[in-house]
Amino acid sequence: MDQGWKQTLFYAPQTGLMADWSGMDLNGDYLDTMQEKVSAALAGMKELEAGAIANPDEERMVGHYWLRAPELAPTPGLRKEIEDCVGKIKRFVADVHSGRIRTERGDAFRHVLVGGIGGSSLGPMFVADALDSPADPMDLFFLDNTDPAGMDKTFAAVKDDLDATLTIIISKSGGTIETRNCMVEAKAFYEANGLDFAKHAVCVTGAGSKLDATAASEGWLDRFPMWDWVGGRTSVMSAVGLLPLALKGIDIDSFLAGAAACDWLGRAEEAAENPALLLALSWYRCSGGIGGVTQVVLPYKDSLMLFAKYLQQLVMESLGKEFDLAGNAVHQGLAVMGNKGTSDQHSYVQQLVAGPDNIFVTFVQVLKDREGTSRIVGEGSTSGDYLNAFMLGTKKALEDHGKRTFVLTIPEVNAYHVGQLIAVFERAVSMYAIMIGINAYHQPAVEFGKKAAGGLIDLKNRAAELLLNADRAMTADELADMLDAQPDDVFRLMVHLCSNDPRFTVSCKDPVAESTFSRK
Repeated sequence: MDQGWKQTLFYAPQTGLMADWSGMDLNGDYLDTMQEKVSAALAGMKELEAGAIANPDEERMVGHYWLRAPELAPTPGLRKEIEDCVGKIKRFVADVHSGRIRTERGDAFRHVLVGGIGGSSLGPMFVADALDSPADPMDLFFLDNTDPAGMDKTFAAVKDDLDATLTIIISKSGGTIETRNCMVEAKAFYEANGLDFAKHAVCVTGAGSKLDATAASEGWLDRFPMWDWVGGRTSVMSAVGLLPLALKGIDIDSFLAGAAACDWLGRAEEAAENPALLLALSWYRCSGGIGGVTQVVLPYKDSLMLFAKYLQQLVMESLGKEFDLAGNAVHQGLAVMGNKGTSDQHSYVQQLVAGPDNIFVTFVQVLKDREGTSRIVGEGSTSGDYLNAFMLGTKKALEDHGKRTFVLTIPEVNAYHVGQLIAVFERAVSMYAIMIGINAYHQPAVEFGKKAAGGLIDLKNRAAELLLNADRAMTADELADMLDAQPDDVFRLMVHLCSNDPRFTVSCKDPVAESTFSRK
């Protein structure tokens, strides 16, 4: 009987975390060839946690690990800032829950509206959804895009109890356009319903930012800090996540403790005793250190459905890089996709098993099925037995077809173990980035689209002004010539403008690119 599986099964009884790397082909010979990179990753993590400049592009430390272990912060001042922030959050939340902080009409707050984008929403949204309970004292709603219809849907959900809704605006710089737009729309919505936005609003932002100044000048309920050494995608254990999650009723102490315990495991020097290092090594095994593959994340639990969405930013924004630290063009990246099992067995697992060899799968297994005892539904088994069997069957089918798999197992979905899941992936990202020689903590490409959008807004405004003063209808080509712009950009901007601004109209032609635009 094969006993090799016993050598590829990690278990930490003090935390309950288990990792099965038998499906990754990390044999002894391969681990020997990776020893230099393993040593570099471990040394790099020690330097990072000690306060080294880990983001050379911006000359910044990277300290999200200190958020769950303030005693590791490199200076007493930073430790105090972290501890003071958590203390302030707890006091504020206690005052809201007890009714000491009330609405302008004297009612208790019952809902929280969170305005933020990317890392300012994905982490809190995932954790809130994973740990949602009918017993929670407050519920969360999110404004996480600059889509007007999406905002209207969220506003409609809170309109009947708007006075009892506390809004948190989250932006480190205070200048993020999408978040600014959400804030402006939220403020207008409160005012349209006869309420003073400032008496319902708090912010999480950098000290001295535009948002900080606005909140101070308008007399918002409170302000909470964001630090430049915490990136958005690793900010869920700062006030970005802790404030809304604590208001919802989630045990943030347990959440932080789970992450800290997983970080402790991630400092082990032996790969077989380090789950984050095993995960990073698995990524390297599948990618060859050059990217171009996709990690499919399949949590077999409905409450973890948003985990893959959260990991898309954490992994892809960190590892998707054009250049390495030496300035060489490398075009690194590790794509992430996924939803939940067993739903995916009825959608894209067919291709994962039978399709091209450009994927590997990370399963997330949860041992506890539900509160209480489950009934037998068939064949002497419960629904949870079937869920587990489907996961194991999918793992076996993938491996039988030459696909690599990794399994992370937690005892149950609670604040402690969700903290662990986040921490193990955060650490794996950092280790893998060191192995392939890239800066995981800067994202210049994100700004490219934002800068282009700013130019297009200016172009839209100039085109609108031109049409308002024109005495005839014009095609996109004619407008582009007058504005020194690309005609396809002008066409798309004008089609959208005419669909939304009552001052303008479009006369559709065949072909449609010859349509004309004019004021009404």
